[in-house]
Amino acid sequence: MFRDSNEQTLGEVIREFLRSYGLEKKISEQTVISKWEEVTGPMISKYTRNIRIRNHTLYIEISSSVVRNELSYAKEQLIKALNDAAGKELVKKIVIR
Repeated sequence: MFRDSNEQTLGEVIREFLRSYGLEKKISEQTVISKWEEVTGPMISKYTRNIRIRNHTLYIEISSSVVRNELSYAKEQLIKALNDAAGKELVKKIVIR
């Protein structure tokens, strides 16, 4: 299909808009946060509070000491699974509180 040089797909326009307003990173970070339950499952998710990302670090609060301990051993696997779910490397470190 032939397009004029000034025509863009809707996807291209949205990506350009997000990039120009500096929202692309925030959208990607929200994608990681929304994938938390999918990656960890409902059991761990129900003990999770306050998930946020700052400077490639994922901060999570866990209300159960047992779950917190288990997650501390699985940080590397969680980082890989979350980045895979997001489609890019957004999380480099996890801090569990």
